[in-house]
Amino acid sequence: MTEKVDAELNDQLRVRRQKLQALKDDLGIDPFGHRFDRDSYAKDVHAFGDDKSKEALEKDTKHVVIAGRMLAKRGAGKIIFADIRDVSGTVQVYARRDDLADNYTLIRRADLGDILGFAGTIMKTDAGETTILVDKITWLSKALRPLPDKFHGLTDIDTRYRKRYLDLIANPASFDVFVMRSKIIKAIRNYMDSIGFLEVETPILQNSAGGAAARPFITHHNALDIDMYLRIATELYLKRLIVGGMERVYEIGRIFRNEGMDTRHNPEFTTLESYAAYWDLSDVMVETENIIRAAAKSVNENGLIEYGDQQIDITKAFAKKSMTELIKEKTGIDFDQPMDLETARRYADENKVKYELFWGVGHIISEFFDIFVEKTLIEPTFVYHFPLEVSPLAKKEDGNPNFVQRFELYIAGGEYANAFTELNDPIDQRQRFEAQAAERENGNDEAESIDEDYIEALEHGMAPTGGLGIGIDRLIMLLTDQPSIRDVLLFPTMRN
Repeated sequence: MTEKVDAELNDQLRVRRQKLQALKDDLGIDPFGHRFDRDSYAKDVHAFGDDKSKEALEKDTKHVVIAGRMLAKRGAGKIIFADIRDVSGTVQVYARRDDLADNYTLIRRADLGDILGFAGTIMKTDAGETTILVDKITWLSKALRPLPDKFHGLTDIDTRYRKRYLDLIANPASFDVFVMRSKIIKAIRNYMDSIGFLEVETPILQNSAGGAAARPFITHHNALDIDMYLRIATELYLKRLIVGGMERVYEIGRIFRNEGMDTRHNPEFTTLESYAAYWDLSDVMVETENIIRAAAKSVNENGLIEYGDQQIDITKAFAKKSMTELIKEKTGIDFDQPMDLETARRYADENKVKYELFWGVGHIISEFFDIFVEKTLIEPTFVYHFPLEVSPLAKKEDGNPNFVQRFELYIAGGEYANAFTELNDPIDQRQRFEAQAAERENGNDEAESIDEDYIEALEHGMAPTGGLGIGIDRLIMLLTDQPSIRDVLLFPTMRN
């Protein structure tokens, strides 16, 4: 079967190259065209003609010039209909040999996938379809390879991800997702700018990898002869800017983590991180709700999210729940009670919760939440009251040193935001980093390293600060109802 497919493809490639040469030899045309002026898009043609009758368009004429890729062609002899797609959509063109004379040869010789320009008058066919009656055709680009199956679109998942250009050509729904992605990010930027945040850029290539519990990608700088790291978070550099007096900063940028891949993880992804001086967790909750609503509104004005078989109304106030209370509801275990490691491990064993030898009580609490609670949180819910051990950059709760001022936002059973009242005590921060370093020595290769320069920055004084991180790709998955992160990344990471 594979040999047959390859032979058919080779035949098509050969025929298309012959047609390319014929364009040059017979018609004197450059098969790869030149600059082209157009005054309309497919959507403009439909906006003008769809609501008008055939008779109305005959009286109220409009001449347009469009350009696009030919996706379908019907007819032969003296008339040809074709479907032309541009960035805004698809429109039908109608070419008659009697109107075009020698120019008619261009559409007659064109293959599916070729790109052409058309000038003509908007009309309605007898079947009621808004169409352009063509009076001029301009050749713009020859496609030397055939399009995917024109009847079924490009359905092979691996090919869709590896050859996104074919996916965009063949699947309008996929194209629309990436248009929506751009609108969502723009809406987030507009909101952040409107409340006084300054967008900044911080280094992607760093001397040490910090700001998250993750394994970094390591590279080498030849001129300096040192190993460097692709950033795993933007956090520590953004907080340096708070020390410098910028007060409200944010960055939307690429993050790199040398981890496994699944429907919610890609080694390269996009986050929003923001930091505001003189804020705490309560302020960041308001900020987070407004970001989610602004992003959702850019896709759907009514504020409803359709994700799988779930409908979520994000116009309502988001719920606020304690992590330990949620665990107690599901398991009956009260982790707010004084508890030593032996007792926590016993609870874990009884509930078949696996743990690492270097874990403390806080790690076990976090694992209980991940296993028993996370997937049950469908409506938007801020989960706060996080263990200290899994939150090395967050300020401790007043009067409760085993927990910190941190929340994560859960929607439809997944995490979409992570926020702290930031730790601004350099002495405490050094102790936290040292505890992380000890974890690393005991086998936790995702633990934080000690960032001496960041500690030095804190020693100059950082105002009380509220910080936020949002996974942009996951948010776009939610808002566009996509099951995999690869469906919202134009070029996801793939095995060679």
